This record gives sequence, structure tokens and C-alpha cells, in this order.
Amino acid sequence: MLGTTTPALKEWASAIKALENGRQILVMRKGGIVEETRHFELKSPAFYLYPTYEHQRKELIKSSDHSYVEESLAEWVPEASTIRITAYAEVTQDLEIRDQEMLDRLQDFHMWTSDFAEDRLKWKRKDPLHVLILRVYRLNEPMEIPVLPEYNGCRSWISIPNGPVPREMTPAVDVADFDEQVQKINDMLKI
Repeated sequence: MLGTTTPALKEWASAIKALENGRQILVMRKGGIVEETRHFELKSPAFYLYPTYEHQRKELIKSSDHSYVEESLAEWVPEASTIRITAYAEVTQDLEIRDQEMLDRLQDFHMWTSDFAEDRLKWKRKDPLHVLILRVYRLNEPMEIPVLPEYNGCRSWISIPNGPVPREMTPAVDVADFDEQVQKINDMLKI
């Protein structure tokens, strides 16, 4: 059905590339500065991943993962009138991380430096850091959508036109690998 919208989570383009390549199955969220509630809320269990470029920097990423930043920036066209959506995600777990020890246990499971992850945890100290475990799918045919003014700003969620649904998608990692990674994360956190 044309003319409908669907939720999208704004995330660094480099992190989306890492998710699509199976490098990681998680993202960390605290909430954008202009969120209505000023903290992160899981507004949908499934959503498109909307790439952002402004805040990602190589020094915030482990050196072994710098290629994801380089690749995403090579594709970025500042002031473009459209943006390419390449991935869809389903949340399988929303883990609330409240202390540094728990966060440190996840260090091998993501691309961000330990300093950056720690800064995310410490920002808005009263709020937990949400670690979303995502089952990610690559769109077989990426979507080109217009960049609208309401997509700008530090917010987690936007509504984008989704065009004809359902779209054909390919899992970023197979079921067995995904389940194994989830089990390792849960074991590390003793869940």
C-alpha cells in the first residue's frame, strides 16, 4: 500500500554497515536531545534503520572497525535530497544496562571504543543505557526516500514512507549464528 509510513530508528551509517555485515547484532541507545520524553523508548519492535552521518567519527570506533566509517562516509552526499535505506531490524531483546561492569562485558560485541560506550552510559545517569539486540535484514532492493526536515535533529525515531510492503529481505546473519551470539551476550550479562 502506497502512502503509508513506518517507523525508522536513526543510527550511524557505519553501525548499520556493521549490523548488515554481521559484525554486531546490537545498538546502544539513551535517547536523542529532542526526544519528546528526553529518554529512549522502544516505540516499535520492528523498524527500518535510517543512516546518519553527522556524529560518527573514527576515534569513537575501534581501529579494527574503522573501515565501516570510511565506507559509509564514501557513500555520503551532504545536502542530498534523498537517502538510501538498506536495512530492516526486529528487536529480540531490550537490555537495560545500568553499570560499567555490565557494559564492559559487552566490549567484544560492538564496534565502539570503551570510552565512547562509557560516555553513553554516563550521559543522563538516571536513565539506563538500552542495548537493543537486533535481528537485522538487508533489503534486497534498497529504498530511496526523500530527506525531510522532520528527520533532522537528535531524535531516535522518525516515520518514513515505506512504499509497497512487504519488501524482500535477506537476514544479515543466519539463525544459528544469531542465536549463538545472543546466547553469548546473555551469558556475559548472566541473563
